[in-house]
Amino acid sequence: MTGLMGDLTGEDIGVTLGGREILRNVSIAVRPGDFIAVAGPNGAGKSTLLRVLAGLTPPDAGTVTLGGQNLRGMDRRALGRSIAYLPQERTVHWPLKARAVVALGRLPHGAGPLRGESDVDREMIAAALQRTDTDALAERPIGELSGGERARVLMARALAQDAALLIADEPTAGLDPAHALQLFETFTRIAAEGRTVIVALHDLSLALRFCARTVLMKSGAIAASGLTRDVLTEHEIGRVYGITAKVGEIAGVACVIPVSVRP
Repeated sequence: MTGLMGDLTGEDIGVTLGGREILRNVSIAVRPGDFIAVAGPNGAGKSTLLRVLAGLTPPDAGTVTLGGQNLRGMDRRALGRSIAYLPQERTVHWPLKARAVVALGRLPHGAGPLRGESDVDREMIAAALQRTDTDALAERPIGELSGGERARVLMARALAQDAALLIADEPTAGLDPAHALQLFETFTRIAAEGRTVIVALHDLSLALRFCARTVLMKSGAIAASGLTRDVLTEHEIGRVYGITAKVGEIAGVACVIPVSVRP
Protein backbone atom coordinates (compact mmCIF):
# COMPACT_ATOMS: atom_id res chain seq x y z
CA MET A 1 0.00 0.00 0.00
CA THR A 2 1.35 3.40 -0.98
CA GLY A 3 -1.72 5.52 -0.37
CA LEU A 4 -2.75 7.64 2.58
CA MET A 5 -3.83 5.70 5.67
CA GLY A 6 -5.68 6.71 8.81
CA ASP A 7 -9.20 7.34 10.01
CA LEU A 8 -11.87 8.14 7.42
CA THR A 9 -14.20 10.70 8.96
CA GLY A 10 -17.37 12.25 7.62
CA GLU A 11 -18.90 15.08 9.61
CA ASP A 12 -22.44 16.43 9.10
CA ILE A 13 -22.56 15.28 5.47
CA GLY A 14 -25.40 16.65 3.40
CA VAL A 15 -26.13 15.96 -0.28
CA THR A 16 -28.94 17.39 -2.40
CA LEU A 17 -29.55 16.09 -5.92
CA GLY A 18 -32.19 17.49 -8.26
CA GLY A 19 -33.66 19.52 -5.45
CA ARG A 20 -34.13 16.42 -3.28
CA GLU A 21 -32.23 15.92 -0.02
CA ILE A 22 -30.42 12.58 -0.33
CA LEU A 23 -28.25 12.77 2.81
CA ARG A 24 -28.65 15.00 5.84
CA ASN A 25 -26.41 15.45 8.87
CA VAL A 26 -24.62 12.13 8.36
CA SER A 27 -21.52 11.62 10.51
CA ILE A 28 -19.35 8.52 10.41
CA ALA A 29 -15.90 7.59 11.71
CA VAL A 30 -14.04 4.61 10.27
CA ARG A 31 -10.73 3.27 11.55
CA PRO A 32 -8.07 1.09 9.90
CA GLY A 33 -9.05 -2.55 10.34
CA ASP A 34 -12.78 -1.85 10.41
CA PHE A 35 -15.17 -3.99 8.38
CA ILE A 36 -18.38 -1.98 8.25
CA ALA A 37 -21.77 -2.67 6.67
CA VAL A 38 -24.00 0.15 5.47
CA ALA A 39 -27.55 -1.17 5.34
CA GLY A 40 -31.04 0.22 4.91
CA PRO A 41 -34.08 0.17 2.61
CA ASN A 42 -33.99 1.17 -1.04
CA GLY A 43 -33.55 4.91 -1.33
CA ALA A 44 -32.02 5.27 2.13
CA GLY A 45 -28.92 7.01 0.74
CA LYS A 46 -26.43 4.14 1.01
CA SER A 47 -24.92 4.46 -2.47
CA THR A 48 -24.64 8.23 -2.22
CA LEU A 49 -22.91 7.94 1.16
CA LEU A 50 -20.39 5.48 -0.26
CA ARG A 51 -19.65 7.77 -3.21
CA VAL A 52 -19.10 10.68 -0.83
CA LEU A 53 -16.76 8.60 1.35
CA ALA A 54 -14.86 7.51 -1.77
CA GLY A 55 -14.34 11.12 -2.81
CA LEU A 56 -16.44 10.74 -5.96
CA THR A 57 -19.43 12.89 -4.95
CA PRO A 58 -18.52 16.12 -3.13
CA PRO A 59 -20.94 16.83 -0.27
CA ASP A 60 -23.03 19.98 -0.34
CA ALA A 61 -22.55 20.26 3.40
CA GLY A 62 -20.02 18.83 5.82
CA THR A 63 -16.55 17.39 5.21
CA VAL A 64 -14.85 14.05 4.60
CA THR A 65 -11.24 13.57 5.67
CA LEU A 66 -8.78 10.70 5.42
CA GLY A 67 -5.92 10.78 7.87
CA GLY A 68 -6.88 14.39 8.58
CA GLN A 69 -6.71 15.42 4.92
CA ASN A 70 -9.85 16.70 3.18
CA LEU A 71 -10.75 14.44 0.24
CA ARG A 72 -11.91 17.46 -1.76
CA GLY A 73 -8.34 18.71 -2.08
CA MET A 74 -6.62 15.39 -2.77
CA ASP A 75 -4.90 14.67 -6.07
CA ARG A 76 -6.98 12.12 -8.00
CA ARG A 77 -4.12 9.67 -8.41
CA ALA A 78 -3.29 9.90 -4.70
CA LEU A 79 -6.97 9.31 -3.97
CA GLY A 80 -6.88 6.23 -6.22
CA ARG A 81 -3.91 4.84 -4.28
CA SER A 82 -5.77 5.39 -1.00
CA ILE A 83 -9.35 4.35 -1.80
CA ALA A 84 -10.62 1.59 -4.08
CA TYR A 85 -14.28 1.83 -5.04
CA LEU A 86 -16.54 -0.81 -6.57
CA PRO A 87 -19.78 0.74 -7.89
CA GLN A 88 -23.13 -1.00 -7.94
CA GLU A 89 -23.21 -0.66 -11.72
CA ARG A 90 -21.36 -3.58 -13.37
CA THR A 91 -21.30 -2.25 -16.95
CA VAL A 92 -17.90 -2.34 -18.67
CA HIS A 93 -17.59 -0.15 -21.76
CA TRP A 94 -14.20 -1.40 -22.97
CA PRO A 95 -13.66 -4.47 -25.21
CA LEU A 96 -10.87 -5.79 -22.98
CA LYS A 97 -9.87 -9.18 -21.68
CA ALA A 98 -10.58 -9.79 -18.02
CA ARG A 99 -6.93 -9.49 -16.96
CA ALA A 100 -6.63 -6.14 -18.69
CA VAL A 101 -9.66 -4.91 -16.76
CA VAL A 102 -8.07 -6.04 -13.48
CA ALA A 103 -4.82 -4.31 -14.49
CA LEU A 104 -6.69 -0.99 -14.61
CA GLY A 105 -6.57 -1.11 -10.83
CA ARG A 106 -2.84 -0.46 -11.04
CA LEU A 107 -3.21 2.85 -12.95
CA PRO A 108 -3.01 5.01 -9.78
CA HIS A 109 0.36 3.34 -9.09
CA GLY A 110 1.76 4.36 -12.47
CA ALA A 111 1.13 1.20 -14.48
CA GLY A 112 -0.14 1.76 -18.01
CA PRO A 113 0.66 1.61 -21.73
CA LEU A 114 3.63 3.96 -21.41
CA ARG A 115 5.35 2.51 -18.33
CA GLY A 116 4.12 -1.04 -18.59
CA GLU A 117 3.77 -3.26 -15.52
CA SER A 118 6.30 -3.62 -12.73
CA ASP A 119 6.90 -6.86 -10.83
CA VAL A 120 4.73 -5.46 -8.04
CA ASP A 121 1.94 -4.66 -10.50
CA ARG A 122 2.00 -8.22 -11.83
CA GLU A 123 2.01 -9.64 -8.30
CA MET A 124 -0.99 -7.52 -7.27
CA ILE A 125 -2.93 -8.45 -10.42
CA ALA A 126 -2.22 -12.16 -9.96
CA ALA A 127 -3.19 -12.01 -6.28
CA ALA A 128 -6.44 -10.21 -7.09
CA LEU A 129 -7.35 -12.78 -9.73
CA GLN A 130 -6.63 -15.58 -7.27
CA ARG A 131 -8.61 -14.00 -4.43
CA THR A 132 -11.71 -13.62 -6.61
CA ASP A 133 -11.42 -17.03 -8.30
CA THR A 134 -11.09 -15.39 -11.72
CA ASP A 135 -7.72 -16.86 -12.79
CA ALA A 136 -9.44 -19.02 -15.39
CA LEU A 137 -11.25 -15.99 -16.80
CA ALA A 138 -8.13 -13.88 -17.32
CA GLU A 139 -7.91 -14.24 -21.10
CA ARG A 140 -11.63 -14.11 -21.82
CA PRO A 141 -13.18 -10.90 -23.21
CA ILE A 142 -15.13 -9.11 -20.47
CA GLY A 143 -18.17 -8.83 -22.75
CA GLU A 144 -18.45 -12.62 -22.95
CA LEU A 145 -18.65 -13.14 -19.18
CA SER A 146 -21.80 -13.72 -17.19
CA GLY A 147 -23.00 -11.02 -14.81
CA GLY A 148 -21.56 -12.83 -11.80
CA GLU A 149 -18.23 -13.44 -13.52
CA ARG A 150 -18.05 -9.78 -14.53
CA ALA A 151 -18.78 -8.74 -10.94
CA ARG A 152 -15.88 -10.86 -9.69
CA VAL A 153 -13.51 -9.40 -12.30
CA LEU A 154 -14.46 -5.86 -11.27
CA MET A 155 -13.90 -6.77 -7.65
CA ALA A 156 -10.47 -8.08 -8.65
CA ARG A 157 -9.76 -4.70 -10.25
CA ALA A 158 -10.59 -2.99 -6.94
CA LEU A 159 -8.42 -5.43 -4.99
CA ALA A 160 -5.52 -4.88 -7.41
CA GLN A 161 -5.43 -1.22 -6.35
CA ASP A 162 -4.05 -2.43 -3.01
CA ALA A 163 -5.61 0.63 -1.35
CA ALA A 164 -5.88 1.26 2.37
CA LEU A 165 -9.66 1.55 2.02
CA LEU A 166 -11.98 -0.64 -0.02
CA ILE A 167 -15.52 0.67 -0.54
CA ALA A 168 -17.95 -1.67 -2.31
CA ASP A 169 -21.58 -1.01 -3.23
CA GLU A 170 -23.66 -4.22 -3.26
CA PRO A 171 -20.59 -6.38 -3.96
CA THR A 172 -22.54 -9.66 -3.83
CA ALA A 173 -25.11 -8.62 -6.45
CA GLY A 174 -25.14 -11.33 -9.11
CA LEU A 175 -22.87 -13.68 -7.17
CA ASP A 176 -23.79 -17.26 -6.35
CA PRO A 177 -23.72 -18.22 -2.64
CA ALA A 178 -20.27 -19.81 -2.81
CA HIS A 179 -18.62 -16.74 -4.33
CA ALA A 180 -20.54 -14.40 -2.02
CA LEU A 181 -19.17 -16.24 1.02
CA GLN A 182 -15.70 -16.36 -0.53
CA LEU A 183 -15.81 -12.61 -1.11
CA PHE A 184 -16.81 -11.80 2.46
CA GLU A 185 -14.11 -14.10 3.79
CA THR A 186 -11.67 -12.13 1.62
CA PHE A 187 -13.00 -8.86 3.05
CA THR A 188 -12.48 -10.26 6.56
CA ARG A 189 -8.85 -11.10 5.79
CA ILE A 190 -8.28 -7.64 4.26
CA ALA A 191 -9.60 -5.97 7.40
CA ALA A 192 -7.42 -8.26 9.54
CA GLU A 193 -4.42 -6.96 7.55
CA GLY A 194 -5.22 -3.48 8.89
CA ARG A 195 -7.08 -2.12 5.90
CA THR A 196 -10.62 -0.74 5.98
CA VAL A 197 -13.61 -2.31 4.25
CA ILE A 198 -16.99 -0.58 3.86
CA VAL A 199 -19.81 -2.38 2.05
CA ALA A 200 -23.39 -1.42 1.26
CA LEU A 201 -25.62 -4.46 1.22
CA HIS A 202 -29.15 -5.79 1.61
CA ASP A 203 -28.19 -9.21 2.96
CA LEU A 204 -28.45 -8.60 6.70
CA SER A 205 -27.33 -12.15 7.47
CA LEU A 206 -23.96 -11.47 5.80
CA ALA A 207 -23.63 -8.25 7.78
CA LEU A 208 -24.47 -10.02 11.04
CA ARG A 209 -22.05 -12.83 10.33
CA PHE A 210 -19.05 -10.92 9.01
CA CYS A 211 -19.20 -7.18 9.77
CA ALA A 212 -18.10 -5.96 13.19
CA ARG A 213 -19.98 -2.68 12.85
CA THR A 214 -23.10 -1.62 10.97
CA VAL A 215 -24.53 1.74 9.95
CA LEU A 216 -28.28 1.44 9.47
CA MET A 217 -29.78 4.18 7.29
CA LYS A 218 -33.29 5.39 6.62
CA SER A 219 -34.50 8.34 4.53
CA GLY A 220 -31.02 9.85 4.10
CA ALA A 221 -30.06 9.78 7.77
CA ILE A 222 -28.40 7.34 10.16
CA ALA A 223 -31.07 5.44 12.08
CA ALA A 224 -28.62 3.39 14.17
CA SER A 225 -24.87 2.82 14.26
CA GLY A 226 -22.58 0.65 16.35
CA LEU A 227 -21.66 -2.97 16.88
CA THR A 228 -23.57 -5.10 14.40
CA ARG A 229 -25.10 -7.30 17.09
CA ASP A 230 -26.48 -4.17 18.76
CA VAL A 231 -27.76 -2.57 15.55
CA LEU A 232 -29.29 -5.52 13.70
CA THR A 233 -31.85 -6.41 16.33
CA GLU A 234 -35.41 -7.45 15.64
CA HIS A 235 -36.60 -4.09 17.01
CA GLU A 236 -34.28 -1.95 14.86
CA ILE A 237 -34.84 -4.01 11.72
CA GLY A 238 -38.58 -3.69 12.21
CA ARG A 239 -38.36 0.05 12.82
CA VAL A 240 -36.21 0.78 9.79
CA TYR A 241 -37.52 -1.73 7.24
CA GLY A 242 -41.14 -1.96 8.35
CA ILE A 243 -41.03 -5.75 8.66
CA THR A 244 -41.21 -8.42 11.29
CA ALA A 245 -37.92 -10.32 11.38
CA LYS A 246 -36.28 -13.02 13.44
CA VAL A 247 -32.61 -12.76 14.41
CA GLY A 248 -30.92 -15.95 15.53
CA GLU A 249 -28.65 -18.80 14.50
CA ILE A 250 -28.91 -21.76 12.17
CA ALA A 251 -26.25 -24.44 12.65
CA GLY A 252 -24.30 -21.93 14.72
CA VAL A 253 -24.33 -19.27 11.98
CA ALA A 254 -25.92 -15.88 12.71
CA CYS A 255 -28.81 -15.00 10.42
CA VAL A 256 -31.71 -12.63 9.87
CA ILE A 257 -34.98 -14.06 8.57
CA PRO A 258 -37.60 -11.63 7.24
CA VAL A 259 -40.99 -12.94 8.29
CA SER A 260 -43.64 -10.48 7.13
CA VAL A 261 -44.28 -6.90 6.08
CA ARG A 262 -45.91 -4.92 8.84
CA PRO A 263 -49.35 -3.55 8.02
